[in-house]
Amino acid sequence: MVETKRLISVVLAGLLLLTAQAAPGFAEGRFQQGWRFAPPPGMTVTDQRPRHALALQGNPYVNPAYLRQVVTYPTGERSGTIVVDTTAHFLYFVLGDGRALRYGIGVARDGFEWNGTHRVTRKAEWPTWTPPAEMRQRQPELPAQMAGGPDNPLGARALYLGSTLYRIHGTNQPWTIGQNVSSGCIRMTNQDVTDLYGRVQLNTKVVVL
Repeated sequence: MVETKRLISVVLAGLLLLTAQAAPGFAEGRFQQGWRFAPPPGMTVTDQRPRHALALQGNPYVNPAYLRQVVTYPTGERSGTIVVDTTAHFLYFVLGDGRALRYGIGVARDGFEWNGTHRVTRKAEWPTWTPPAEMRQRQPELPAQMAGGPDNPLGARALYLGSTLYRIHGTNQPWTIGQNVSSGCIRMTNQDVTDLYGRVQLNTKVVVL
């Protein structure tokens, strides 16, 4: 029994060392920007106290830097405006008086970046996803259409931007928040996009930087 406990301790120490190397900052109790929230092979992440040596305690969903919060945000935009900072991976809902509600987002990958000013022309709950023809050419395995639901890439809510193909929408891959991963759309966690959806009106101004 003693030898078994000693062996488990050695294995755990080795795994924690590998984890610290794979995800710098984890051993210090924090996540570094750039870690994609996936544990090392063979490990699982739990937000509860680990029950065995192959579990790590942490947040498998969103880097704390991208959690929803009110921040100081001086801007000339009116309250109710959405400002998307694609470089910093933040979306700001302007509150006025130099403050904004800030959300973490996932943005376009290399070659799909864009910027401009549009208006919210449509809102949808658990939206149906119809991949554009150009996307299906790149990924022939995609369906012609997918009904809304937990497995739908658009997530729980979507805000459609003008006459473009772009949307601010939820995601069933929350670990991609803070990353450059999309074909141009702005991704939010389902919890955050649901919160934003309730605050935004049709014709809301959206500025993408």
